[in-house]
Amino acid sequence: MFENIENLQLFELVVDAEEDGVFANSFVEEPAMERDFVFFNKQKEIQFQAIDNEKRLVAGPLLIPNKKIIRMDEEMGMYNVFFKPETIEMIARKFMKNKYNGEVTVEHDKKVNDVYLTESWIIEQSAKDKSNLYGFTLPKGTWFGVYKVDNPKVWEEVKAGKYKGFSIEGIFEHKASTMKSSQLFTKDINDLNDNEADVLLSYIKNILKKDLRYKKKSRILMESYSDYPDGVKSNAKKVLEYVDRNGWGSCGTPVGKTRANQLAKGEPISLDTIKRMYSYLSRHEKDLQSSTSYGDGCGKLMYDSWGGRAALGWSRNKLRELGELGDE
Repeated sequence: MFENIENLQLFELVVDAEEDGVFANSFVEEPAMERDFVFFNKQKEIQFQAIDNEKRLVAGPLLIPNKKIIRMDEEMGMYNVFFKPETIEMIARKFMKNKYNGEVTVEHDKKVNDVYLTESWIIEQSAKDKSNLYGFTLPKGTWFGVYKVDNPKVWEEVKAGKYKGFSIEGIFEHKASTMKSSQLFTKDINDLNDNEADVLLSYIKNILKKDLRYKKKSRILMESYSDYPDGVKSNAKKVLEYVDRNGWGSCGTPVGKTRANQLAKGEPISLDTIKRMYSYLSRHEKDLQSSTSYGDGCGKLMYDSWGGRAALGWSRNKLRELGELGDE
């Protein structure tokens, strides 16, 4: 079981294009970082008296450098990804620059209001960081965040233990890594402190859970749909025709280019891809105000590579049909 997962292909996630990066954080039951956040109240001893139950704050790691995260999609199957420290710093700065502090979902599904990032930083010294006050000892280069939860329902669910950590939502380039999985874990097990031992134990538990969960979940992820309208295919074909004559220029990522070819051919796409399609098209619809033709920046070119407005409507309706999206 361990051998199968440990020997998965390893990719470094990088930020190479304008649309790359984290655009939201999600409150989830099983965080990809495998570290629970902590919520603060008057009863918890945290050596920071200004934070209490009425302030409704949760804190925890958003991204941990060189931490393997297991992924699965229809194009690549199951694989592992990780972020280098310098990439995490770039992601954090871009996230703040784009003012995504209030972009929050629960379980990567519904967007929630009145929850926002109020404080974040990159850890410079593992044992001499403000996060130590909250019970964390995390590697240098970790992106740490504190969220304010003014949404009463979400706060009650946090206190009840329904949500235990953060999980990022973003788009990244996948760069095949020559690094061996063992290189991401270099400390001898006998040298681990109590906190690090807890992290390792959590990692092993999650490996066991994920191995079983993915066997069941893969059936859902691999279920595919090809009933998108001709308008979706037409938009993707127009992009490919333009690119044949003019090239991609500085626009596009491997994901966007793959999607255009896939949609133009009418190939089936998974539920996971439909979710990404809806997320991307919803966020970038505003780009069409400044980019009205394929030669006018990258906005419309990349928007139509994901199927354009026809795909936005279809993906929204399909997710509602599948019970993955409520009424907006």
